[in-house]
Amino acid sequence: MFRRLLVPILLLAPLALLGAYLGGALQLPPRWDPRAPLDFRDAPNLMTGWKLARMEWEEGACAAAFAASGLTLERLPDRPSEVGCPLENTVRLAGQGARLQPNQPVVTCPLAAAWALFERHGLQPAAERHFGSRVTAVRHLGTYNCRNVYGRAEGRRSQHATANAIDIAGFTLANGREIRLPRDWGSEDSATPGTPGGFLREARDGACRWFKAVLGPDYNAAHADHFHLDRGRWSRCS
Repeated sequence: MFRRLLVPILLLAPLALLGAYLGGALQLPPRWDPRAPLDFRDAPNLMTGWKLARMEWEEGACAAAFAASGLTLERLPDRPSEVGCPLENTVRLAGQGARLQPNQPVVTCPLAAAWALFERHGLQPAAERHFGSRVTAVRHLGTYNCRNVYGRAEGRRSQHATANAIDIAGFTLANGREIRLPRDWGSEDSATPGTPGGFLREARDGACRWFKAVLGPDYNAAHADHFHLDRGRWSRCS
């Protein structure tokens, strides 16, 4: 008898919990509540990826995440385009501790959110593990460029065409040391912990957690000197 009752109980229990949550009787901690804004300071969990993805279709979710995280967000006006390169829901990418050089580029708000997660939970921990020093500056090669993929005359638009991508060429540590692509990527010590190459690979892997596409020197010659990070439709980590 008990075994016959066990299956219905196990099936109904999640539905009962869901009903209690939707009805307001069950209160979840904000970091586990799928309806609560994402706080970049929280340790990532199963809800983090969902909350990041939600920013792409729910108006205000991205700005709410920055507010919940205690971060200032410089929002920019939308700019339509007749050639398929509109700027919508864009902000200035400032970084949380690592300044962007040579300037603070224009990016979509979801890409800025992905960067905030990457910097806090991927980039800085990798730098501390490998060098015992934090990243203070990130050198980028740009974000917005109204063009097709690889600059071809025909084909789909690049994620750069809407500022939904950023290309990263190197990092500067608090102790003054510079880590660059491609110089430090293909070095003989590239797979060794505590080395520039090892750091770059861990940084690449950390970026893959928050960006849809992460392309670097192992992908093709066009990305030999930088990491391409975007929040587009296609997923790739290489």
